[in-house]
Amino acid sequence: MRVIIVGCGRLGAYLALALDKQNHLVTIIDRNSDSFNRLDPNFRGTMVLGVGIDEDVLRRAGIERADAFIAATNGDNTNAMAAEIARLVFNVPKVIARLYDPIREETFRAFGQIETVCPTVMSANKISEMLGNSA
Repeated sequence: MRVIIVGCGRLGAYLALALDKQNHLVTIIDRNSDSFNRLDPNFRGTMVLGVGIDEDVLRRAGIERADAFIAATNGDNTNAMAAEIARLVFNVPKVIARLYDPIREETFRAFGQIETVCPTVMSANKISEMLGNSA
């Protein structure tokens, strides 16, 4: 599977390495070249320097052939916009965005075009579960 990840922070780098080890063709985009230092030296994927909402950068990353797109920067606005561009402009079949804001995540999930992950809700649910309750 050809996967593009925007954001080479903790989540993006970890995910890129995991998918690379599973033999997916991974391209990771970040606007800061130092972020690529999070990747293992054995990472076989492609690193693209640039902003993940720039259509030219996305084309350089191979978005027109991508099977999946993951927006994993530290900004909800960037992730939402990058995911919408991937889905609506480039018709990437599988688009996932990490959104910290539970209300925004719920809104995007309701539209159904983009799959979302909300670490805020996931963490609250897990902590509640650890306390013996359900959130």
